[in-house]
Amino acid sequence: MHGSTGDPGFRSTGGAVRVPGRGGTPTGGAGRTGGLPGMASHKPKREVVSVVAEPGLVVEDAAETFCGAVIRADVREVVLEDAAGRRRLFPNKPAAFLHEGRPATLVPPQRAAGPAPEARRSASGSRRVEDVRARTALPHRIWVEGLHDAEIVERVWGHDLRVEGVVVEPLHGADVLVEAAREFGPGPDRRLGVLVDHLVTGSKESRIAEGLRRDLGPAAAHVLVLGHPYVDIWEAVKPRVVGIDAWPSVPRGIDWKRGVCDALGWGDERAGARRVLSSVSTWTDLETPLITAVEQLIDFVTVGA
Repeated sequence: MHGSTGDPGFRSTGGAVRVPGRGGTPTGGAGRTGGLPGMASHKPKREVVSVVAEPGLVVEDAAETFCGAVIRADVREVVLEDAAGRRRLFPNKPAAFLHEGRPATLVPPQRAAGPAPEARRSASGSRRVEDVRARTALPHRIWVEGLHDAEIVERVWGHDLRVEGVVVEPLHGADVLVEAAREFGPGPDRRLGVLVDHLVTGSKESRIAEGLRRDLGPAAAHVLVLGHPYVDIWEAVKPRVVGIDAWPSVPRGIDWKRGVCDALGWGDERAGARRVLSSVSTWTDLETPLITAVEQLIDFVTVGA
């Protein structure tokens, strides 16, 4: 699910998508057959089919970069899983996929009334594994910046993490990342995934991630640092989920959580945390960049483990 650009141990959640080549349309000259002189020939448009995105349906994205089975789908997003267990999330747009070689629009399946279908899915939308004891913890780790990050990841991906034997640990700030990673000692049998807030070009967090790559040397190949563009994990929760129209703008120099609580009248940070965390129940409550980053990190520390 995570494509690689540049150093194999450091990848961003974005990146360029390969666009299939398009041949030019002849407008005249020798070798052109049919049509009137000086007029372009036109190929008929390929018919776009509508396909119900039932779990297990195999499709490919229209850019032909990823092929996999549908894990979950709604009107906004589709998650595919390939044969190696890697997942990738795509916007659910018209003609955004290929089904049996034809352009296709995926239609979310209509669910019958009652809780039974949802009971077979975890909060992350994956297939729930029933009556299975949690796997013994692997030596690999996923680190997140703080307790609130860990609680949100646990709330949505906890079932998946226990089945896979992955431990998520709070790092208590990106400032200690380099020293902590050096002490952790990443290697082929001890991979480290790191989820960082506000990982955008020029941010403090992006500079720390770059410094980590230089400091670890070859061991950096066994570390994957991903992030989201939001200042704090709270901001990666969709505003409507917590009952607001939008997250307030907090002036530079003011602690973001403190500024949010003051602007919204939520009281202190503890009260704000209770409000935010209690509002999150499934992956649909979170913004796409956070979902993509977490699932790529889970892939990184579990595929082939």
